[in-house]
Amino acid sequence: MYQVIARKYRPQTFRDVVNQEHVKTTLENAIAQNRIAHGYIFSGQRGTGKTTVARILARCLNCVEGPTATPCGVCASCKEITAGGTVDVIEIDAASNRGINEMRELRENVRYQPARDRYKIFIIDEAHQITSEAFNALLKTIEEPPEWAVFVLCTTEAHKIPATIASRCQHFTFRSVGFEDLVARMAWICEQEGIAADAEALAVLAQAGEGSVRDSLSALDQAIACCGGRLEAAEVRSLLGAFSLESLKAITEALAAGNPQRMLEVVDELERNGRNLQHFSRELARYFRNLLVARIAAGDSLARLVAASAAEREKLAEIARGFSEEDLTRYLQLSLDLFRDLQFSLQPRFHLELGLVKLVQAGRLTTIEQALAELGGGETGVRPAPARPAITLPPAPPPAANPPRRTGPSPFELDRAKKAGLAVDPAPGDAREKLHAHLSERGLSHLADAVENSRMAISGNELQVTTPKSYLLYFNDRGLADAVREVFGRPLIIKAVAGEANGPEAAPLQAPAAAREDEAASRALANPEVRRFREVFGGDVRKVRNLKE
Repeated sequence: MYQVIARKYRPQTFRDVVNQEHVKTTLENAIAQNRIAHGYIFSGQRGTGKTTVARILARCLNCVEGPTATPCGVCASCKEITAGGTVDVIEIDAASNRGINEMRELRENVRYQPARDRYKIFIIDEAHQITSEAFNALLKTIEEPPEWAVFVLCTTEAHKIPATIASRCQHFTFRSVGFEDLVARMAWICEQEGIAADAEALAVLAQAGEGSVRDSLSALDQAIACCGGRLEAAEVRSLLGAFSLESLKAITEALAAGNPQRMLEVVDELERNGRNLQHFSRELARYFRNLLVARIAAGDSLARLVAASAAEREKLAEIARGFSEEDLTRYLQLSLDLFRDLQFSLQPRFHLELGLVKLVQAGRLTTIEQALAELGGGETGVRPAPARPAITLPPAPPPAANPPRRTGPSPFELDRAKKAGLAVDPAPGDAREKLHAHLSERGLSHLADAVENSRMAISGNELQVTTPKSYLLYFNDRGLADAVREVFGRPLIIKAVAGEANGPEAAPLQAPAAAREDEAASRALANPEVRRFREVFGGDVRKVRNLKE
């Protein structure tokens, strides 16, 4: 019967385990010094060797020549542990045996001595699936087991192991296996199997494994079944649904050219070929991440940070030189957002098209450094960011020939008046006459008469009115409030009091310091660079300070 590669080439000694040097060295030293703990926790990513190391530890402890770090592999104990048929090494799948009854049965089993071997070893896989009650039932047994019992808890989610259990065990964290180590391991297996595989095909298989030896070997087994005795990168990519660097390069070419039409064509090609759009967005995010790393790092750092063959790393570095770090960072963030949105999208094609067009639009943005440098004509001391190749910005609309002039008091005058409580006339000329004329035009003659026979002054956001008692009620009219807002350009709170209406109007007051502030504001707003800044960015200047005072 055929045995899959992941089981056929499963390591039988510590020396055969790929990577995990920190775990192997510690366990070998513990066995050599006879400092064997009664409880271990092996945690880490799937397919990194947790259960395999647990079985190797069992062989080391129960070998007839042991305890030894190099089991013989020929004695009855070693052979039975390898085949999984010994009664003294008990493997428990906690995903299906997670309740308190199963743990009580295990606790009863611990009491009996091994039938033949030196230790009775309990390997509990997926230990994080055990319920809290079951862990509590096992707590005392793990804390003070018999001298012949050893527990090994394997888990991918160590944070779910209760602290009361973890504090009674030695914890080993298994790391994901490096890209180069995975490629070397698969190259050795292909050599043993008589399979011809080029480096790029093995790189694709290692990328599919994402640091998991078992996942990579399962992909290798599938590739051999599909391609036969020779593995080529194109066929392996097609089998695994992976995207080549050349297909992803079309995205960056469209970005460099600022061509949204090409983005839509890429999505159409994916749809016509039946490719998974979510998987494409995931690979696109990985592609931009690798480009960003290639733009920042170089040499050995690049080889360590990017899981790709040497030829692919060179191509990534060449593509990355056409973009700035800021651009690639922005593209990576947008592609991650796109991948997240596609997980819940009912129209994945529309979301992908929109996301790719957004990437093109993001490439047209001007950095703040470039904008400031353009304002100062290159004399502001700000070094502009490197220009993007083959990306042109759309022409800015020409400024209006005669921009509308602001009427009424400036924001500086209103702010000073509000703080000092001074009355400020809202506009040149007689504001009361303007309000009277506005009401007359609208046919509100009764309100116009009330305004004509009243005195007015503005203080902050208040319109203070002194009017004869007979007109007092008119100033609560909604139509008058609307007319005040239209004439003065902002809503005002009308406060009307009965009084003599024949006195003089309240004159605007202005302190000498306020006059100096107005002069400084006028000079600042007339500065050519300030005017250019307002043309580019828009907005209003709220306050100007004279730093010399």
